Amino acid sequence: MPIVKAGAINLSYDTFGAGEPLLLIMGFGAPGIAWMPVLPMLSGFQCIYFDNRGTGNSEKPGSYRISEMADDAAALLDALGIASASVYGISMGGMIAQELALRHPGKVRKLVLGCTTTGGPAAAAPAEETIAALLTAMKLMSTDPERAIDILLPVVHPPDFVAAHPEVKQMALMGAAMIPPAPPEVIDRTLEGIAQFDSYERLPQIKCPVLIVHGERDILIKPENAQVLKSRIPQAEVFMIPNAGHNFFAENPLGIHQRIVQFLQR
Repeated sequence: MPIVKAGAINLSYDTFGAGEPLLLIMGFGAPGIAWMPVLPMLSGFQCIYFDNRGTGNSEKPGSYRISEMADDAAALLDALGIASASVYGISMGGMIAQELALRHPGKVRKLVLGCTTTGGPAAAAPAEETIAALLTAMKLMSTDPERAIDILLPVVHPPDFVAAHPEVKQMALMGAAMIPPAPPEVIDRTLEGIAQFDSYERLPQIKCPVLIVHGERDILIKPENAQVLKSRIPQAEVFMIPNAGHNFFAENPLGIHQRIVQFLQR
């Protein structure tokens, strides 16, 4: 992936496809290449995906506030000569996408917020053991990826989905072999940035059309958070996916992304 100077930081990025620009923002601890399975389903767009600070081959500074990562995304668009784009962020990437729309409204045409939250006291928080399992898995990824994935899968998928789809573990192991894990200190500092995030009071400032996508069985970012977001954003609609967990697109990848593409193209 090429490296570009985006504001004060060097970011690793790549593009896929042709058409109107669509900026893809990945979630906690994962690099941009994690978008790879989804890219062919986003036809009609030039997808721009990148490694958030601290992940993949992007620079690893000392601070990981959501606002800083939103400014990184805006600076990446500037560096690529893209005045504005539609934006699709998942999980922490959805927090970054909210902040991007709030801090740089002219750069965001439409917004897709996947499995994300406003943060702050208005958000429905996960169980402490769910967060503990996520952190354990993330920090084990570099030394014992199989154990890490065994811990992670029930966090991001319903248990019956994992039991019915043993291939998911094999695919995750293949992905782990390709994707460089974030260092433990980056995981800790990024979690601090997530804990400080709170968009609730500012969300009515978002004037572009917004699609909120969430799995109804998500235990990491509970589905109630989708309704909190909708209640605060003027032009928002919710696409709730039955039986889906945090990795909502696993339930019906093609159908879900057809719905997202329809929203982005209308």
